[in-house]
Amino acid sequence: MSIAVFPGSFDPITVGHVDIINRAAPLFEKIIIGIGNNIQKEYMFPAEKREEWIKNTFAGNSKIEVRTYDGLTVNFCKRMHAVYIIRGLRNSNDFEFEQAIAQMNKAMAAGIETVFIPCDPQYTAVASSIVRDIIKNKGDVKMFVPGAVKF
Repeated sequence: MSIAVFPGSFDPITVGHVDIINRAAPLFEKIIIGIGNNIQKEYMFPAEKREEWIKNTFAGNSKIEVRTYDGLTVNFCKRMHAVYIIRGLRNSNDFEFEQAIAQMNKAMAAGIETVFIPCDPQYTAVASSIVRDIIKNKGDVKMFVPGAVKF
């Protein structure tokens, strides 16, 4: 079974994330959306809320599973028997950053491949950090998050 992990903080999940997951779904038998807990990060939304939003966004899609995890993504992949990591790319800066992580992951876990999926051009500017800034400043983010995300 081809299992892939799409890791991230999803703080909050955006329409860009949804686009990448929907486009990756036909490529794999199962996609596990892994909500990573980075102890160096301060999150706006609790992991339980982020998990709820993602589960509601993909309700009815039996290929999608949602899990939270601590530690290295490659170790989470091993526990989930996943041999692919999905990463979305918005621009060349994302590529440079993600390529370095993919190479380190490959060095730690030779059997796990990273698959890069470029985002749809309409989502190039959509980032969770920008969405959080809009939220902090009481702006409307409806067009940047899936309908399941309710504040």
